[in-house]
Amino acid sequence: MPEFPGTLNSKLPRAGTTIFSVMSKLAADHQAINLSQGFPDFDCPELLVAHTHEAMRAGHNQYAPMPGILALREKIAEKTHDLYGCTYHPETEITITAGATQAIYTAIAATIREDDEVILFEPAYDCYEPAIELNGGKSVFVQLQAPDYAINWSTVKKLINHRTRMIIINTPHNPTGAVFSADDMLQLEKITKGTDILILSDEVYEHIIFENLRHESVARYPHLAERSFIISSFGKTFHTTGWKMGYCLAPKALMAEFRKVHQYLVFSCNTPVQHAVAKFLDNKDHYLELNAFYQAKRDRFNSLIQGSRFTLKPSPGTYFQLLNYEKITTEKDTDFAIRLTKEHGVAAIPISVFYHQPIYENMLRFCFAKKDETLERAAELLHKI
Repeated sequence: MPEFPGTLNSKLPRAGTTIFSVMSKLAADHQAINLSQGFPDFDCPELLVAHTHEAMRAGHNQYAPMPGILALREKIAEKTHDLYGCTYHPETEITITAGATQAIYTAIAATIREDDEVILFEPAYDCYEPAIELNGGKSVFVQLQAPDYAINWSTVKKLINHRTRMIIINTPHNPTGAVFSADDMLQLEKITKGTDILILSDEVYEHIIFENLRHESVARYPHLAERSFIISSFGKTFHTTGWKMGYCLAPKALMAEFRKVHQYLVFSCNTPVQHAVAKFLDNKDHYLELNAFYQAKRDRFNSLIQGSRFTLKPSPGTYFQLLNYEKITTEKDTDFAIRLTKEHGVAAIPISVFYHQPIYENMLRFCFAKKDETLERAAELLHKI
């Protein structure tokens, strides 16, 4: 194919292929155990698959309504009220999306204008900044404070000005596993009170939180909920990341703007899967017991790592664990992650790539949403280093 003959000015000149794609390809090329990209290597519930087949056979194979089938939105409204005490109207305040990343982009595209500022906490999941840049906004970064990756709210307060349009939060936090406290939410409520600042709350790991910690959804806090887009994901909750099914909650006026963009991005999402998820949500034990399920995975992986040259602090949430390798090498995490994959057969994600300017803290992120035998094989290889 001949090259494009004209001038092409990239809208994302600094962006390349995501680290997740890079490391997963590297793992495949070298037959390494892939603990980099965040997906389970075990199956989703058989009943959920059966419900999907039933929906297909019942003829639910054409376009769903633009905001999603009402039955699913009603179940989400019920679930949100039961868990967090907040009532969202299923017809006007809930929209089904093609995964959380699409929902995040849509919320940003619907509200961020040229030169608006958006406060991000880094290390930050990598889809936030490009979405802001594509829509003419400016990212303003606040570094989380290791080792707990806590937020200095006085720093945040100093960064707020008349151009601040949005603050993006993520709890439980990818990539660090940190979890917001009730005090964090109250501090956020305090600094946004009396402003027009929006909150985008990425809560895709809401059901994966450990040690009996409570998930502090913004839905618990009325003065935050009234200015917030809440994003969640069935992919994380039901082990179906490939189905790309998520949702957004927001007050009516915000959701109206969200849907204006949503309808031109995807219009609507996978119809039989929506029917299946709506039916499967009656099995409340699945998501209510997910914390215990993944805490056992975390504890299994961490116990297997004990005695290696890696050091760790147990992750409070998500299905990721950070391992510090300073006792092994002084290499940059990007270099060590590549060598770990090629020479030792285990793929992980370097944490420095989640900063707008790389910060090297000798940390790699490992996904423990894997079968026990996968974790055991990976730990065996890590012990040999």
